[in-house]
Amino acid sequence: MTDKHVPVTILTGFLGSGKTTLLNRILKEDHGLRIAVIENEFGEEGVDNDLLLQDREEQIVEMNNGCICCTVRGDLIRILGELKQRRDSGAIKFDRVIIETTGLADPGPVAQTFFLDDEIADYFLLDAVITVVDAKHGNKQLDEHKEAQEQVGFADRILLSKVDVATPEEQAALRQRLARINPRAPIKPVHFGNADIADVLDIRGFNLNAILEINPQFLDSDEHEHDEAVQSFVFRSNRPFDPVKLEDFLGGLIQVYGQDMLRYKGVLYMKGSDRQTVFQGVHQMMGADTGKRWQGPEKPSSKMVFIGRNLPRDIFIKGLEQCLA
Repeated sequence: MTDKHVPVTILTGFLGSGKTTLLNRILKEDHGLRIAVIENEFGEEGVDNDLLLQDREEQIVEMNNGCICCTVRGDLIRILGELKQRRDSGAIKFDRVIIETTGLADPGPVAQTFFLDDEIADYFLLDAVITVVDAKHGNKQLDEHKEAQEQVGFADRILLSKVDVATPEEQAALRQRLARINPRAPIKPVHFGNADIADVLDIRGFNLNAILEINPQFLDSDEHEHDEAVQSFVFRSNRPFDPVKLEDFLGGLIQVYGQDMLRYKGVLYMKGSDRQTVFQGVHQMMGADTGKRWQGPEKPSSKMVFIGRNLPRDIFIKGLEQCLA
């Protein structure tokens, strides 16, 4: 690596593993680094950008309308090129880039970008692929989703999240499995994104030769297919939710459809509250926290994103409408 290269970290992990929580931890750490964030979510619109801390100088670019490893890969090259031009002209300042991929991304084609495009390869350097694995749901996700396996296989570091809700036996079995899939990546527990910055940034972990030994076609193939049964949809409303009705309805949803609700999250407008409610869930695990106050001219509203397998969109949308105050 030379001084002219801008280091890039690819932050990956299956839906709901805790990538955004970890990214927030990095952004608020007092490390003195200026970071450009490229945020990719599966589906027409996401909410992760609303959940990120943005009270510093970070440049945050959203990439929706698809998965970063497939339909929008050309957008990644374009966005990196634009960041380069703006940085060279002095319009913005950043020391490094973090790419947070959708939970359904194969990190392989994303990593390819830094070797196949000459302009990108000359300016940016891929520092590492960091994969976050959910200690509670990781084994099930590895069983059912090829993307989860790909994310672990490509990792230079594996961070085990949600260790507080997984039994020691579950963690031990998952660790053994992760080590079999990827024996070269260190595995460390991380609680609510509280990872040591040294485990995430400037680790010089990506080794092209090692990847080519595992997959000689790495630089040739960018094919990646998703399970067509997995879809996303968005619910929006300017009316506040009735908290009791919403809690009852969501509780019923996860009892009936929880196994197929891969990820759901949102920023909610609740009756009687002057603060946002940040709502997140994976399968049958659901939680909410109080967020920031609604700002000045900003009109309170709710936006919820659901990603799942064969979910009945109309039932979800109509049920949520009936929960409005």
